[in-house]
Amino acid sequence: MWLRETDRGERKALTAAFMGYGIDAFDSMIYTFMIPTFITLWGMTKTEAGYIATGALISSAVGGWLAGILADKYGRVKMLQVTVLWFSFFTLCSGFVHSPEQLMFTRMMQGLGFGGEWSVGSVLISEMIRARHRGKAVGLVQSSWAVGWAIAALAYWGIFSNVSAELAWKLLFWVGALPALALVFMRRTLQEPEVYLQTRRRRQEQGSSPENFMQIFRPGLLRITLLASVLATGMQGAYYAVTTWLPTFLKVERHLSVLNTSGYLVVLICGSFAGYLTSAWASDAIGRRRCFILFAVCAILLVVSYTLLPVTNEMMLILGFPLGFFLSGIFSGMGAYLSELYPGHIRGSGQGFCYNFGRAVGAIFPGMIGTLSNHMPLGTAIGYMAGGSYLLVIIACLALPETRGKVLEDGKH
Repeated sequence: MWLRETDRGERKALTAAFMGYGIDAFDSMIYTFMIPTFITLWGMTKTEAGYIATGALISSAVGGWLAGILADKYGRVKMLQVTVLWFSFFTLCSGFVHSPEQLMFTRMMQGLGFGGEWSVGSVLISEMIRARHRGKAVGLVQSSWAVGWAIAALAYWGIFSNVSAELAWKLLFWVGALPALALVFMRRTLQEPEVYLQTRRRRQEQGSSPENFMQIFRPGLLRITLLASVLATGMQGAYYAVTTWLPTFLKVERHLSVLNTSGYLVVLICGSFAGYLTSAWASDAIGRRRCFILFAVCAILLVVSYTLLPVTNEMMLILGFPLGFFLSGIFSGMGAYLSELYPGHIRGSGQGFCYNFGRAVGAIFPGMIGTLSNHMPLGTAIGYMAGGSYLLVIIACLALPETRGKVLEDGKH
């Protein structure tokens, strides 16, 4: 197994990044489970619930961009410490709020750290792990999202089954903040990647100008930045479009009940985890671009099947696995790919901007489906937006260079 070829420092970095992104997922997903509770206890409207989710998503895009810039300036490890403390602190604060307005503030603040954790963690792993295993390593870290999601579901069921709803939602937020303490201690011993340190030393010796994130828009990199942003927009726009509206379509128009069951959620999470790991392996085996295109084509076929073909409860339970597999798995190679597209001194800035530009623009797609559904069937609107999004992925892949096996400056083969 490829993990046997890693040294102690690489495994420590992988463990810390895996745990960090898993905690990130836990702290992010627990809100989705508690929306019905807030509607009952506070009289919160569905519109307010949606605004809170969107606000956190937009702030995470800002946080990812800023964290990438600061990681180039101050170091990957330092910023990882800051991000985990930040999003855990505001997750803790969420357990003390008394209104939707207060929750909006704490969730948006939490989002800043959430976006930064992925941006900085994926750059750290990309620079720490040797080229031939980089896609698998970053994909392994990405798979921790499914783990954090699953733990959030288990924690929700466990706490809400034994404690009154008035106290349970607070406990769930507080529990989400606790693992950060252990993670901060673990990350104290992490070392900055040698690639990053050597790049900084070389630039200081050459008297190069300080890191400036605007360099990702210079003539030699502008095309890469634009295309990579389109790639990220396509992936995330499709994901948000399908995950936001497909359950409503299947429940309201197809009248399926399995969507409300724990069994369906388990199948969906298992599919996501398998998709992350499979795509991570494939991105190293067949290349970043081919892997993205393969998963995009399969996802398009899957969405068309959901929206056009008759689907029963039994079929829906089975199809939950490939839905999670392709919608989530396509992201595995993204961290490694974006890291390989940029030189070391602006790697965090480039990755942070492109991925989070896609997140911010992709967040608009669910609203566009809502508007389109006023003029056409909801299933058709989902199909158009998801299909168009994955088409953007394919076009961007065909125009971008392949980077599989690329050795980063002074990095490992």
